[in-house]
Amino acid sequence: MSAQGVMVMGMPVQRLAVPMLVLLILAMMVLPLPTFMLDVLFTLNIALAMIVLLVSLNARRPLDFSVFPTVLLLTTLLRLALNVASTRIILMQGHTGPDAAGKVIESFGNFLVGGNYTVGFVVFLILVIINFVVITKGAGRIAEVAARFTLDSMPGKQLAVDADLNAGFISEVEARTRRTEISRESDFYGAMDGASKFVRGDAIAGMIILVVNLIGGILVGVFQHQLGLTEALGRYALLTVGDGLVAQIPALVISTAAGIVVSRASSEQDLSREFSAQVFGRPQTLFVAASVLAVLGLIPGTPHVAFLLIAALLGGVGLWLTRQQRAALEVEPLEVIDETPAPLDLTWDDIPPVDVLALEVGYRLIPLVDRAHGGVALARITEARRRFAADMGLVVPLVRVRDNLDLKPNAYRITLKGVDVAHGELPPGQVLAVDMGDVLGRLDGIVGADPLTGFAGIWIEAERVEEAELRGFVVLQPADLLAREVEAVFRQHAPELLGRSEVQQLLDTLVRNQPGLVEDVTPRHLPLTSVQTILQQLIAENVSIRDSRTLFEALAARAPTTQAIEDLVETVRAALGRSIVDRLFEGTDTLHVIGLAAETETRLLDEMGDEGEALLSPATLDALNEEAERTLVAQEEAGHPAVLLTSPGLRAILSRLLRRNLPRLAVIAYAEVPADKMVQVTTELTIGGTS
Repeated sequence: MSAQGVMVMGMPVQRLAVPMLVLLILAMMVLPLPTFMLDVLFTLNIALAMIVLLVSLNARRPLDFSVFPTVLLLTTLLRLALNVASTRIILMQGHTGPDAAGKVIESFGNFLVGGNYTVGFVVFLILVIINFVVITKGAGRIAEVAARFTLDSMPGKQLAVDADLNAGFISEVEARTRRTEISRESDFYGAMDGASKFVRGDAIAGMIILVVNLIGGILVGVFQHQLGLTEALGRYALLTVGDGLVAQIPALVISTAAGIVVSRASSEQDLSREFSAQVFGRPQTLFVAASVLAVLGLIPGTPHVAFLLIAALLGGVGLWLTRQQRAALEVEPLEVIDETPAPLDLTWDDIPPVDVLALEVGYRLIPLVDRAHGGVALARITEARRRFAADMGLVVPLVRVRDNLDLKPNAYRITLKGVDVAHGELPPGQVLAVDMGDVLGRLDGIVGADPLTGFAGIWIEAERVEEAELRGFVVLQPADLLAREVEAVFRQHAPELLGRSEVQQLLDTLVRNQPGLVEDVTPRHLPLTSVQTILQQLIAENVSIRDSRTLFEALAARAPTTQAIEDLVETVRAALGRSIVDRLFEGTDTLHVIGLAAETETRLLDEMGDEGEALLSPATLDALNEEAERTLVAQEEAGHPAVLLTSPGLRAILSRLLRRNLPRLAVIAYAEVPADKMVQVTTELTIGGTS
C-alpha cells in the first residue's frame, strides 16, 4: 500500500506529518525524555541538517526549495526543544557522571574537545560567532535585497506575462502558472528575510541555555548533591559544552544551507556542476596558482612538502583539463580562406513580426494595464472585443500591450500593423467627465472628448468625480479611456483586421456547424480572396456578419451566375436586410428615412453612364455632399436615424461617395427593407436646383 493510501482518522498520513511533528516538538519541551530517546533525537537533528544542506546544494533555483523558510523554523524549534529536554536531564542527573544526558552529548564533550571544557567553551563561542555574525547576517542581507528587488520587478514581469498572453504566445494556463511563480518568488524572499531572525534568536538562546546549564548545574551539584565546587564544575561544564556543541553544529549546517539557497541564481545545473565548471573550468588559472605555490614552497622556512604537494596536484588537474578540452575540440581542420570572419546571413526569421494591433504605454501608465496592481484596462479591452464579436461577428485579434520608454510617462500609442493610428496623453490625477446631452450646469477644466463616441468632455481632478456625477456627467477613468481608445481603433479599422486567417477560421467554424454550405461557395465558385473582400465591404458599412449561415446561403445561390463583388455584396445585403434595418431602426415598424429625389437619381445615372461614379463632375460631387450633410442634420434634429434610402443600382455608389465625409450616414436599398415595415420619407435629398 502506498503512503498516499494510508489513512489515519480519515486523513492521509502526509497531511498529518507536519502537525504531528510540531505537536511532538512542543511535547518535548514539557515531558521528560529518557536518555536513549534524547540520543536518537540528537542524531535525527544532525541527519535533518545534512539532508537540508544536500537539498540546498542540488536545487537549481531558489523556488525548488520554496518550503525552506518553514523548514528553518521547524528545525530551529526542534533544536530548542532538544536543548530544553537536555537541560532538564543535565540539571536532574548531571551528578551521576558524564553519560547522564546520553551518549551523544558525552561523545561531543569528550571526543571533539578532548574532555577539556575550556576548549569546548571557546569552540562553542567561535561556532556561535560564525553562525550569528557571518553566515546568518550575510544570508539575511541577501534575502532582504532580493526581496526588495523582486517586489520592484513584479509589475514589469506581470506586464510581460499579460503582453505574451494578449499576443497569443502563451495560453491562459501558462500565464496563470507564470503569475503564480512570480508571486511565489516574492513570497519566498520575503519569508527568507524574516526566517533569518530564527537563526539569530537560536544563537542567542543557545548562549543563554549554556549559561543556565553551567550556573544551574554547579548550584545543583554543590547544594543538592554535596559535590565539591571543582568536581561540580568539571561534571556540569563538560555536559554543558557537549550539549551546546551538539546543538550548534546542526545550526551551523542549516545556516549554511540558508546562505546557499538565497545566494543561488537560477540555472539549469546543480551547484556542484556549476562550481566545477566555473571555478576549475579554465586550466590557465590552475597553472598560475600552481606556479605561485611552487615558488612559495621553494622559499626557505616554508612548509615545502605541503606547498609543493598542492602545487603538483593543481598542475596535474590543469593538465588533465587541458587534455579533456582538446579532445572535445578535435575536429578535421578546415582551410582558412579569409582571416576576417564572415558575417552571418540574414534570414526571414531575423525580421521581427508585426503586431496586428498593439497598445504601447509610458511607464506611468503601466499600473493601468498591470493586473497585479489592480489595472483593469486589459479586462476592459477584452470586454470590448467580446462585445464587438457579439455585435459584428468578427473576432478582433489579441491586443499586444507593452511599455515604451520612448513615450512620455503619461502617453500612449496604438499601432495597427506597425503603423501609429492613435496616440495621446492621460493627464495625471484627472478623469474625463463626458457630456451625454443631459447635464446640469458646467464644469471647469480642459476640454476633451470621448474617443469612442466623440461626445465632448471636460478633464477634471479625480476628487471631483462625485460632483460631476451629480450634475449628470458620465465619468471615465484613465483605464476606461485607454480601453475605449483601443475599441475606437478596431471599430474604425475593422475591415483591415479581417485577414485571410480570420476568414479561414470563420469558414472552419461554419463547416463544423453547416457541412456542405461552404463548399458550395468556396472554392467551387469563389476564391477565398473574393469571400474576404465581400466580408470586408460588409463590415466597412457596419453590417454584421454574425449571421454567417444566411450570408453564405445567399452567396451559394448567387455565385454560380456572377462573380462580380459589388453584385454579390448587394445580394448578401438583401438577404441580411432584416438584420440591417433592425440595427438602424431598433425594431420600429415605421422607417423614417431620407429619400433621394427622382430628378436627382436620374441626373446621377445619366452622368455616370456605364463607367460609374468616375464620370461624375466635381460640381455634382460637391453639391451631393453639401445636400447630404444638410439632410443628415435635418433628419437628426427630427429625432430619426440618419439613413438614406435609394435604389439598388445607386446604393453602393452613394455609400462610397458619402462614407468619407459623412460616416454617420447609412445608405440602404429598397431590397433590404422587409415587407412588414412601412417606409416614410421625412427628408428628401435633391441637388442641381431640382425639387
